[in-house]
Amino acid sequence: MDIKALKKELRQEALSRRDALDPAWRVEASLSMAEQAGALQIGPNEIVSGFWPIQSEADIRPLMFALRAQGARLTLPAILDKTTIVFRELVRGAELIDMGFGTSGPGPEAEVLDPTLMLVPLAAFDDRGQRIGYGAGHYDRAIARLHARGLKPRLIGIAFECQRVETVPDQPHDVPIPEFLTERGLRSIVLTP
Repeated sequence: MDIKALKKELRQEALSRRDALDPAWRVEASLSMAEQAGALQIGPNEIVSGFWPIQSEADIRPLMFALRAQGARLTLPAILDKTTIVFRELVRGAELIDMGFGTSGPGPEAEVLDPTLMLVPLAAFDDRGQRIGYGAGHYDRAIARLHARGLKPRLIGIAFECQRVETVPDQPHDVPIPEFLTERGLRSIVLTP
């Protein structure tokens, strides 16, 4: 099986497990993630990119608002086209618009900011720091663009433990994630070159 087909299969299996979680349990697990806000040890005026949950994803809005209470500026991804996302500031009272893929985000009038900490959505992950996204490659390209400009945001993958797989096949363009936040807490991974 080629890598693309294997990733698709692993994605579908992990998402099926996530979809099967009891909705009330997902709410409680998401709230336990929000309780980890202090463990993230953010600095003043940190720019945090989060995301509005879609489907059965962890709802990190309570976590994001806890980080805002600690002084963070929040952003949400804005999908500009099939290959590009930017991060627009999320401010109180601003209208959110449809971004496609079932997501919402600030409109074009919102300030575009470069995140210093990225809460990265995913479909599956492994203990080596590899992740499988939803297949469009938006985050890999966005992170690569930041790296090309000399920016190195802290990356934290967001998932439920049921989304862990034994091994994610990685490709040269895949960006490893050194930290993951699940309902069990924040865990760092030693990345190997």
